[in-house]
Amino acid sequence: MRCTHCGANIPEDQMICPECGAEVQIVPDYNPLDDVLAREVKGSVEGATRQIQTGDIRRARRGDVPGNANSTRVLSQGEMDRIREERRARMRRAGTADRQSGTGRNTGSVRRGSTGDTGSVKRGTGRMPTDQDERERRRQQQIKRREAAKRKRRNLLLVLFFLLVIIVAGVYVIYQNSYTGVVNRGYDALQSDDYTEAQNLFNRAINKDKSRSEAYTGLAQVYIDQNDLDSAENVFLDALVKQPSDIELYQAAIAFYVDTEQQSKISALLQDCEDDNVLKAVADYVSDAPEFSLEAGSYSEVQEVSLSSETGGTIYYTTDGTDPTESSTEYTEPVLLQNEGDTEIRAIAVNANGIPSVVASAKYTIEFPIADAPAVTPATGQYTEPTKITITVPEGYTAYYTMDGSTPTSDSEEYTGPIDMPQDTQTIFSAILVNNNNGKATDVTTRNYITRSE
Repeated sequence: MRCTHCGANIPEDQMICPECGAEVQIVPDYNPLDDVLAREVKGSVEGATRQIQTGDIRRARRGDVPGNANSTRVLSQGEMDRIREERRARMRRAGTADRQSGTGRNTGSVRRGSTGDTGSVKRGTGRMPTDQDERERRRQQQIKRREAAKRKRRNLLLVLFFLLVIIVAGVYVIYQNSYTGVVNRGYDALQSDDYTEAQNLFNRAINKDKSRSEAYTGLAQVYIDQNDLDSAENVFLDALVKQPSDIELYQAAIAFYVDTEQQSKISALLQDCEDDNVLKAVADYVSDAPEFSLEAGSYSEVQEVSLSSETGGTIYYTTDGTDPTESSTEYTEPVLLQNEGDTEIRAIAVNANGIPSVVASAKYTIEFPIADAPAVTPATGQYTEPTKITITVPEGYTAYYTMDGSTPTSDSEEYTGPIDMPQDTQTIFSAILVNNNNGKATDVTTRNYITRSE
């Protein structure tokens, strides 16, 4: 309902306006003056409309007609005030007597008036209700309503409390058996060094949701705490075999390698990943292996090999077949292959985050060609005139010779130009060619010269 004073809405369980504080009028206010005026008006009308009797006419002629008590006349202000005061005094006296006698008197009055007309009932009450009585009645009603509202709110709060307890208990039970709850219980067991219980709880969580990484991390931690890193690693590797596109699992496995200082295994883990979304998510840990500018194989000349990595970083390499580390030779310029034989280059790239790549390798064989035995002129024979001995030397070779029949080496006499053939003697001339790059010697060319003077 609305307040008649300010128009504000008043709740059903309140009897006072929350805005202006005015009391709610449940019944119309009673004004005793209205009854007085009504009776005066009624009497005036009845006197004016009464039938005139013969006796009244005679008395009027004699001049002794008494005034009509019910005749209509205008009351003065003083008379109106007096009537009001007398009426209020009677009502106060009647109200006091009524409160002293209790409700029994009113009941008895009603019983006595039950066989008569309704007027007897009105007379049996002894008084008309006053403003004070009405306010008291409304106050008592408001108190009862407030108490009823309090009881209602109290009962509602109790019901809500019990419902809340039931809901909290249900949520707790559900949480304890949920994935997160089981994982947390597993960590609690791990903190207590109850590894068996922790392992069972983490396995239970994995069975609930195989796509989430927390349980795998917890299970791996069980093995880590027992210094079993291989089993801890297998937890992630086995999971990734079944879920090769699970980003969270890859991230958890990488975190395991970092925590256990096994960064070198991260690249091997990611090398087998074919999911671009995974590789994008863990891009900071991707380190591509170095690439070789020269294909592995056999070559007959000196070669240079350049190394590069798509992910950048620093490249380290070895040429003795051992696996490189960050303590190996740092790549700064092409690797020169100038020695004949087999050479294996093995290299890694370390990215900006310190993650080493897998080892890349290439094997090279250098086989320099062997020239034919040197050409020596003149041919074997007997000569009577002075003659020059000449050796044909190809580019990249040096010729060596002997004239006593021994086999020449790189320590023998170096050929620098035509040689005079000895006179009046027999000479066994031998020559070889030595490769300037690899020091390899050709076969020996031998000539037998006999000279005679004429």
